[in-house]
Amino acid sequence: MTAFAAIAATVVLGLLAVFQLALVAGAPLGHLAWGGQSRVLPTRLRIGSVVSIAIYALIAAVLLERAGLIRLFGDPGLVQVAVWVVFAYFALGILLNAISRSTPERYTMVPVTLVLAALSLVVALG
Repeated sequence: MTAFAAIAATVVLGLLAVFQLALVAGAPLGHLAWGGQSRVLPTRLRIGSVVSIAIYALIAAVLLERAGLIRLFGDPGLVQVAVWVVFAYFALGILLNAISRSTPERYTMVPVTLVLAALSLVVALG
């Protein structure tokens, strides 16, 4: 179950990375991210999207290592702490997306972060 949850979370993170890459490229999807204030993101938020992609990759690596599918970090104690940080990050993301002024962002990102929080919790407990 832990491996499935880690792989499923990695797939969702990959889809989010593609979404963020589209935002970086200027796709008019800004109403779904970063508070929904700009249809096409300004430069500072595009940079934020690039940073998000890097964070997603790191999170995926932590989840996959905790599930025993890769070995990248080497320190199991560090990975155990990191996976709980990942869970907390997504749990906080649920709240932050829920209070967004953008209705499309709330309806899209709350379920996504809820799924990621649940999957990361399964991995953390595994």
